[in-house]
Amino acid sequence: MSSANDHRPQDNNQRNGPVHVAVIMDGNGRWAKRRGLPRAAGHKAGVKAIKRVVEAAHELGITHLTLYAFSAENWSRPADEVAGLMQLILETLRNELADLERQKIRLNIIGRWRALDSEIVAQIDEAIVRTKDNAAGTLTLALNYSGRQDIVDAARSLAQAAHSGSITPADIDEAAFAAGLGTADLPPLDLLIRTSGEMRVSNFLLWEIAYSEFWVTPDFWPEFGARQLGQAVADFTKRRRRYGALSEGD
Repeated sequence: MSSANDHRPQDNNQRNGPVHVAVIMDGNGRWAKRRGLPRAAGHKAGVKAIKRVVEAAHELGITHLTLYAFSAENWSRPADEVAGLMQLILETLRNELADLERQKIRLNIIGRWRALDSEIVAQIDEAIVRTKDNAAGTLTLALNYSGRQDIVDAARSLAQAAHSGSITPADIDEAAFAAGLGTADLPPLDLLIRTSGEMRVSNFLLWEIAYSEFWVTPDFWPEFGARQLGQAVADFTKRRRRYGALSEGD
């Protein structure tokens, strides 16, 4: 596996399974609407999908799973839906912590999550501390996250360091920039999955997806589970990752 801050592409003939998979969990509301249910029911069903996928990822050898749980843009949703999502996040963190400990999974959070309600922040802090030594895998939740925002924050940090004289502009390269991102301690992103059939990245991991493989399913997130994840991994292993280079047969 690459070092924590190494976001460079790996062997361009790699056909092994992905180490780091990220998911844009889309379609909770539409899943609920098709069933005549409130959107909140879709979000609750989405939590069950998270549990299925975390377990399936372990079985498939995926050691790093990153989930887009709440974007910075999600604040523009109706206030009652946002409030319900915040309560669901809090309850999920409380209810699933024991399972994370049992499965030896470390919880990691990216995004401006410290701007969330103090009760959620306290619960996240507790979960991070209690799981910090777990080595079976890492579950990263993107909360109050924006890919553009993360890039701006990294650029601002480098600008401040240059202004103070601790680095020079010549010291700034891709590795230095990647070290300032929220994903700095994660391996390179191998595979990005999006549910609900939408063909966009929605401001998620914009730097990290530079050489990632994409896999899109029409299934809504509450329908997603071990079968779909297994199919995505199987498709990934059949692809030849060129990273812009020519390979035999091109």
